[in-house]
Amino acid sequence: MTTPKFMTQGCRLNAYETEAMKELINDSGLENIVVVNTCAVTAEAVRKSKQEIRKLRRENPNAQMIVTGCAAQIEPKTFSTMSEVDLVVGNTEKMKPDTWNNISKNPDFVGKTEKVLVDDIMSVKDTAGHLIDGFGTRSRAYVQVQNGCDHRCTFCIIPYGRGNSRSVPAGVVVDQIKRLVDKGYNEVVLTGVDITSWGADLPMMPKLGDLVQRILKLVPSLPRLRISSIDSVEADSALIDAVASEMRLMPHLHLSLQAGDDMILKRMKRRHLRDDAVDFCSKMRVARPDIIYGADIIAGFPTETEEMFENSLKLIEDCGLTWLHIFPFSPREGTPAARMPQLDRSIVKERAGRLRSYGELAVKDHLAKQVGSTHNVLIENLRMGRTEGFTEVLFNSDQIKGSIVESKIIGKTQTQLISS
Repeated sequence: MTTPKFMTQGCRLNAYETEAMKELINDSGLENIVVVNTCAVTAEAVRKSKQEIRKLRRENPNAQMIVTGCAAQIEPKTFSTMSEVDLVVGNTEKMKPDTWNNISKNPDFVGKTEKVLVDDIMSVKDTAGHLIDGFGTRSRAYVQVQNGCDHRCTFCIIPYGRGNSRSVPAGVVVDQIKRLVDKGYNEVVLTGVDITSWGADLPMMPKLGDLVQRILKLVPSLPRLRISSIDSVEADSALIDAVASEMRLMPHLHLSLQAGDDMILKRMKRRHLRDDAVDFCSKMRVARPDIIYGADIIAGFPTETEEMFENSLKLIEDCGLTWLHIFPFSPREGTPAARMPQLDRSIVKERAGRLRSYGELAVKDHLAKQVGSTHNVLIENLRMGRTEGFTEVLFNSDQIKGSIVESKIIGKTQTQLISS
């Protein structure tokens, strides 16, 4: 028999859940299985999932092939009809010990008794806080604080894979972080699908900022706390205060902006306008001058004119963005945006290229400004770590993984800083 194999696509939350599944499967005693944790954010992501499944089947002809994740949740039939697949498991079912225990105890369960284990994700009302020991390194660990999304952006299919928003109780989150710190982790990242909605379904309806401040108070031995992608318009006052005053909260925010034109934002059914994003970035920079912004921006959304696109380009400078995730718009079947008038694919590709070029200039400018400064760098591997603002730093000698090293920056490459 062989040990279970895992392949993960998509977001940090998926990566977190794969780690949780590893422990559940290990506890069940399952062997000789391959688990593919899929992503559904674009049609291309689904295509890549299918491609990876076929590849893994060729490499593991005798293993049980189990497919889960958002693509499996949204399109169970698509994967259940693949000859390579033995079982499709939903996003809720994959996190339940009983799922893996039943598979382990009943050899005929997979591919025979059942082929699809996917329930209605919209009926799920809570999210378990799965305690894991990290991600196989001794540097950064991710902690799930929330799952699902109550919003319905016109381009996004993810709510149908994740369900409505539900929060992990603060006490469970704190216990998880304490456990990780005891294991030697020096940085924890709070993650979820829409983490600024955290607390809306909990008693007293606390806000994400309340959770952040509670973590920093109750886990004083945690050196660094980081927040994953947030919706800036939903950032509460306690969160803003924490970013401004808590030096253990890293000065790096990845913003879900998506576009810089008001009409496109409305057609996306976003909850902010262009000026909201610019004002937020400006106010936060006043409060925390060393703050660094990342952002998601979509190129070539349906009906986007050249003038509308130029507003997204200008947003990079107006918000002072550095780390960009650029997504060429891809129509996702089942979303309203897929039914809107589409742009020619060559235009979409060209605009994505221009956004990336602007992003490269922003990174170049950021790196140049860091030369001569000193940073506390979290070491990720022997010769590379990241600053508080998530910039990669190269070392010319081996460092201790997971340690935090005070480093003088003496140079740069195209994408990284160089330490003395």
